[in-house]
Amino acid sequence: MKMTARGSIAALMTCLAAAGATTPALADAVPVAVPLEAVETTLGVDTPRVATGVPVPVVGAPEAPRHHSGDLLPTPLLPVVPIGTDLGHTLVTSPVPNLAGSPETDGEGSVEAPSTTLHTKSPGAVIGAPLSMPDGSNYGIPRLTTPKLGLTGPELTGAPAALLGLR
Repeated sequence: MKMTARGSIAALMTCLAAAGATTPALADAVPVAVPLEAVETTLGVDTPRVATGVPVPVVGAPEAPRHHSGDLLPTPLLPVVPIGTDLGHTLVTSPVPNLAGSPETDGEGSVEAPSTTLHTKSPGAVIGAPLSMPDGSNYGIPRLTTPKLGLTGPELTGAPAALLGLR
């Protein structure tokens, strides 16, 4: 089968469109209200209201390994993978009866956590070969070296917060 210039451009455009369609964007959290009405009906007590967001993690592209002079293997050999997510807005409210000892002072307590973005990076592995680069003084034969093995630590970046309220 012969590929023409027009066919090559069409194939290239199809690949670019597919790559653009699969690029993940940071998704918001999925809102969820926790249904506690059955507990309230069954037990006859006021239950708290809970509304939150379920985080949707989005995996990014792994970091490319870097080659350093004098090393046979790239660093890190096991690439670090970034993951991002939005922690959704969370609100928990509950009735607080007889706050000051009388029914007129009934109130409502709340704990609220505004939405925030978290970024993480998975650990990576650093492995050194047990051989050196080819050695000219040894007729081009590599020398034995002490192998290296290490892990890069995971990262977690974000600023979650919480607010306590009473009405």
